[in-house]
Amino acid sequence: MRKQKWLITGVGTGLGRAFAQAALAAGHTVVGTVRSQEDLRTFEELEPGNARGRVLDVTDDAAVSAVVDEVEQNVGPLDVVVANAGYGLEGTFEETPLAEVRRQFEVNVFGAVATLRAALPHLRERRRGHLMAVTSMGGLMAVPGMSAYCGSKFALEGILEALSKEVAQFGIHVTAIEPGSFRTDWAGRSMSRATRTIDDYDELFTPIREARQKASGNQLGNPAKAGEALVHIASLDRPPSHLLLGSDALRLVTAARSAVDEDIRTWETLSRTTDFAEGAQL
Repeated sequence: MRKQKWLITGVGTGLGRAFAQAALAAGHTVVGTVRSQEDLRTFEELEPGNARGRVLDVTDDAAVSAVVDEVEQNVGPLDVVVANAGYGLEGTFEETPLAEVRRQFEVNVFGAVATLRAALPHLRERRRGHLMAVTSMGGLMAVPGMSAYCGSKFALEGILEALSKEVAQFGIHVTAIEPGSFRTDWAGRSMSRATRTIDDYDELFTPIREARQKASGNQLGNPAKAGEALVHIASLDRPPSHLLLGSDALRLVTAARSAVDEDIRTWETLSRTTDFAEGAQL
């Protein structure tokens, strides 16, 4: 396998750290972004020389561009870019303050977009490379109490879908990574939770919140195996445009897409009634 240079945002904990460790274990050089100097030192200690840390806030567009350009110059041409940094925001739609929704999109959508946009000119010039972004199974299906999070991930899925069609002509691959529930801190201390304010949602949402907190640290997904899966697809000549990670993701996304298909079939006749009778005027 050819040794690659990777950039992964958000390697301080969770799946980002697992992705970085798997790439390092495969002999690749990984530049990982973190939020503090302490996290930077911890990351670089994983494999001195091959683990290169950069402190970065992905919501700072200018800083993202500067870091990517600096890495290209001082570490070398990037082969794989993984926009991983993000967080979960739990809360019913009506109870989640709009400012928190905006922040969710600022990090999960615009932070990822800034990362991919900064790297794209370099990859396009070389006519090769692999852009990845971590969305979620929640980017292809939705659950109560996660409207802002799922909304941000659905948005990122759409951006990646269009991007993949734009850059295929340049030999650049784009993959949406869609994890299910993995044994990380995502559902624990790393999750932001909107304050409960409306009793009407208690019956629906209280058990959901309690179950998620109870499951934190006991999830089905193995982060190390997720990292190995990412390294594998990065080695392929024809990697997937979508990669679900975890049997729960497979089950829940399949069910959600079947429900959409059923609506399409059920309402096909009504859908057709909205055309002009004479057809398109060309």
